[in-house]
Amino acid sequence: MRVEQVLSDQDGELPAAVLASYVEEVLRSQQPLVVFLEEPCAPWHLSGPAYAWLAPLYRAVRDSAVPDVLLVPVGIAYDCTPDRFCRDGAEHSAQPLSLGACLWAACQALCRCFGCARVDLAQPFSLQEFVAKSLICQSSMGKPLEELLPTILGMHSSQLDYSRADDPEHRMTTSSEAEEEMMVTKLGLHALSDAVACSAITAVGITSALLLHKHRKCVRLSQLMADFAWLLEETLLRQHDVSFSGQLRALVLHSLALLRAHLTLYHLAPLGDVLVVVKDSAETQWELSRHSTQLVPVFASEAVGACAIRALLLELLPFLGEAPCPSSITFSEDELLHKILALLQLLPPSLLGLKPCQPLDCQSQDVLDKLTLCGLLEAEEEGERYLCDVSSRRCSRTLHWTSLDFSDSDSDSNDNHRKRCFRVSEPKDSPGFLLFFCHLLNPVLVTYVRAVAFLEQHSWPQPEATCARALQQFLAEEDGLECPMWSLVLSTLQSFKNIGVLKEMPSPSGPLLHLVQPFCSSEGQGKLRAFLEQFLQL
Repeated sequence: MRVEQVLSDQDGELPAAVLASYVEEVLRSQQPLVVFLEEPCAPWHLSGPAYAWLAPLYRAVRDSAVPDVLLVPVGIAYDCTPDRFCRDGAEHSAQPLSLGACLWAACQALCRCFGCARVDLAQPFSLQEFVAKSLICQSSMGKPLEELLPTILGMHSSQLDYSRADDPEHRMTTSSEAEEEMMVTKLGLHALSDAVACSAITAVGITSALLLHKHRKCVRLSQLMADFAWLLEETLLRQHDVSFSGQLRALVLHSLALLRAHLTLYHLAPLGDVLVVVKDSAETQWELSRHSTQLVPVFASEAVGACAIRALLLELLPFLGEAPCPSSITFSEDELLHKILALLQLLPPSLLGLKPCQPLDCQSQDVLDKLTLCGLLEAEEEGERYLCDVSSRRCSRTLHWTSLDFSDSDSDSNDNHRKRCFRVSEPKDSPGFLLFFCHLLNPVLVTYVRAVAFLEQHSWPQPEATCARALQQFLAEEDGLECPMWSLVLSTLQSFKNIGVLKEMPSPSGPLLHLVQPFCSSEGQGKLRAFLEQFLQL
């Protein structure tokens, strides 16, 4: 049984009541219930069918129809996805197949290699405990984070006429409907986050990331194998599982075989090597980008931190004259945390594989700690090294960052406490580490930057569905860049809504997206573009 679309008001309450009774009966009989949450993929909020399935689960426990429900998030890793419906924004549901189409699909499966799939089960969790912890966290929340809109426009929050604090959409409500919507959304996002975290990394995902973010034009097979081994080791060091085993050369050749439509291979007879050339086409960029997204949750903290370092270096260049070596520049902890937090507020947590219930200020501190752990930053005091780093060596990557001692023995009083500072230090055994991490978020950030031109060229207000289709068409018509995935289109619109660029307002015909006043001018759009481009490594 499945829900193909959101239940509309015209359907009445009968279908929802039947679904709720069905779910309660399945739970009472202790039978397993499989719920699919991923399609259509949208950050920060659930799709209609996903919400329609999770809401009865929440109500069954809330109303004591069942004592508790145990949820097991499931992650599925594909070498090659079995369908291509995810490329088209209009195709959100499976279409019936004729007998001829089924026979043709069977013939294709016999003639082509589609790779393998792996299913991973995450740690089960209790729905009752999840709700209780969520309510406790909500009641103990501290002061809200500083909004990103004043930072983008370079103004103080008091100078802005538009304030999201006055927006009734963002006010806290205590109604049961609002509490249910919030709790079901948190539940779905938490399950999706766990599913992403437990999903194994495929060989084609590692190869695609290397071809897209490190070797954009061409690379020798021997070099690609060496980089594959390096990235595989980094993945395993971060306690992420992989869906493959075997000899290194066989794994890389298997990945190249799955990507053969987007590559050209040349045999170099004198060297006994193979030259892998990446085709310069939008289709190739789209395919490599889709596969390489598997690596983003693995290296999310490092990627966010590397982009923050890049933004700080960009700010300092006008004052330094000649471009200095990054390792000669020291950043304060506050500067780094400010940039990291700004990027975390911009990007969806589902993309980064971060826990949606974890506060962003805690996540920003985790990012900084992981940068120190992997050797991209060296911790120092103002004017001298920290006591834990008396030599020029970097911290061992086998140590957990919680074991690193950043404390000052003379810091019993606030007067003697010295600022924590960091120096950029790329690991010697991982050349190009920082640049690779900067490129890892490029597909998302490039889409955001290109969407700024969309704001200028289209009329406002307009319904969100119409806006999403128009944005996807606009991005696809751009030359030289990959065609956008539907999830990226939704992510862009939701990010612009969250940071205050777009605002949803009710109307007789339904909710409409309005372009907020500061961004109606070319000056405001230029500031938004500059804010986004500071994190982008070209």
